[in-house]
Parts: sequence; structure tokens; C-alpha cells
Amino acid sequence: MTPAGVADLARAVDSHAHVYDVARYPFHPSSAFQLLPNEPGNAAAYRAVLDAHGITHALLVQPLGGYGVDNRYLLETIAASGGRFRGVAVVPHEIGDAELDALGAGGVVGVRFNLNHAASPLLEGPGGSRTLARARERRWFAQIHFEGDRIVTALPILERSGIDLVIDHCGRPEMAHGLGAPGFRALLALGRGGRAAIKLSGVFRFSRAGSPYLDADPYAQALIEAFTVDRCVWGSDWPFVRATARVDYGPLLACLARWFPDPGDRRRVLWDNPARLFGFAASDRRSA
Repeated sequence: MTPAGVADLARAVDSHAHVYDVARYPFHPSSAFQLLPNEPGNAAAYRAVLDAHGITHALLVQPLGGYGVDNRYLLETIAASGGRFRGVAVVPHEIGDAELDALGAGGVVGVRFNLNHAASPLLEGPGGSRTLARARERRWFAQIHFEGDRIVTALPILERSGIDLVIDHCGRPEMAHGLGAPGFRALLALGRGGRAAIKLSGVFRFSRAGSPYLDADPYAQALIEAFTVDRCVWGSDWPFVRATARVDYGPLLACLARWFPDPGDRRRVLWDNPARLFGFAASDRRSA
């Protein structure tokens, strides 16, 4: 049976996942944190998950936890995918132009900042501004991961940069502070401004009720209203590292049927929008 939310779709994108091959690519010294032995998943395992759920394409995100600024496995996985995968890199500010160009040639379409992690390249300061400018020159977007109200102080920098923005994990709101928290209000205002897209991903990271994540629905609906359907994408955050409770792919995907009861809207979120934002094409070959 085709999972809820994907039925009748010829193509669909998981817009947020990570891959690891610890045997061949050990964790890098620039990693933000360590993982348990059972947490990482490699590209073959991830492809099997996608196939089991009817997902044809994916945007892979360089995991700051594990690989830091070592993007080698990300590039290898994209290269082997026949167009099925694109990527978002984490880069040091001192990276050379030739290295950035090589990332772009290898399927990287964005650069990520983790605002709440000290190990992430800093957004603030001349280094961050220069990285944003160089990414914009390459027509990449900036993918922003944050928790709580951290976005409030970052927004002026991001807005001055003029770069397209993609926000991770619904902004990871703090449910104890409700929909009126300063960070969530700032995120909604950003969405209404029309220059950013939102990943309706990682709800298990802020839900307090757990699967099927019904308590995340008001946040998702507020984000959909602010960003509009045309600037929403969905992501799983596979392989769910550092989760505090059991997480399964199917229930995360099934949230879409609640959030987007119209099949046309689900098609936009799962294919039309990520294809436009991340450069996927209907002709991309699905690798084995």
C-alpha cells in the first residue's frame, strides 16, 4: 500500500535527511557532537527507506554532528545517485572558490548554518557575511537551523545578505512558550515576507505528545498560512539521530495528509516546490 500523502504521485522529495558511512568515513574533528553506534545510517539503507515509502528523490543535508565540514561522503552519495539526490553543505569560511565550485558541480545547492551549535561556522561577523555572499553568487540558498528564539538576532544578517532562505524543522518552536513566542512570531513574519521557504520537517524534535504528532498541527498550520503552500517542503530528518523517543518514517510522512488534505497541495509540497527550489528534474535517473 502506498503511504498516506504519496498516493498517486509519480515523484516525491524528502527534503531533509542525512547519511553516514562510519566504516569508510570516520567522524570528523569538526563534528558538533557524537552519535550512538546505532544512530547513523548509510546511503544504501536510506535508499531502501525511500523505496519502501514511494519517495523518488531527496535533499541530503551535511550532518554537522558526525562530519562537520567534511563533505566527502555527501558528495560521493550524490554522485552515485544519478540525479536522485541533491545536497546542502557545511563549509568553513576559509574555503577556496575552487572548492566551492567543486561542491556546486557535485550537486550542492545550498549552505547550512546551525545557529545554536558552537561548532557550526558562525553566521555573525565578516566570515559569515562573506560565505553568504559567495553562496548567493552561486545561486545557492542558505539553510538555517535554529531552536527557540535564536532566529531573532540572526534575521537582520540574513535579510541584509539578500540570499534565498530555507528554514529547518518548522523553526523548532518551544511548545512551552506557545505560538506567540518571539522566535516563532519572527519566523512567521519572515514567511509573510515571501523570501524564504520552510521545511515542515523534524516535528518529533519539538512535539511533546509524540507520534502521530497531533500537537504539532497548530504550528504547521500557522507556518503554511505564513509561508503559503508554494514555499513549503517536507522532510523526514532520517536517520533521526539524537531523538528522545522512537521515531518511524511512516507517521512523519502521514502528517502531510492532515496538513494538506488537497492532493494537489501535497503534490506541490512533495514535488513541485522542491523541484523548483533544489533543482530536481523529472528526467533524473533513480539509482539502484
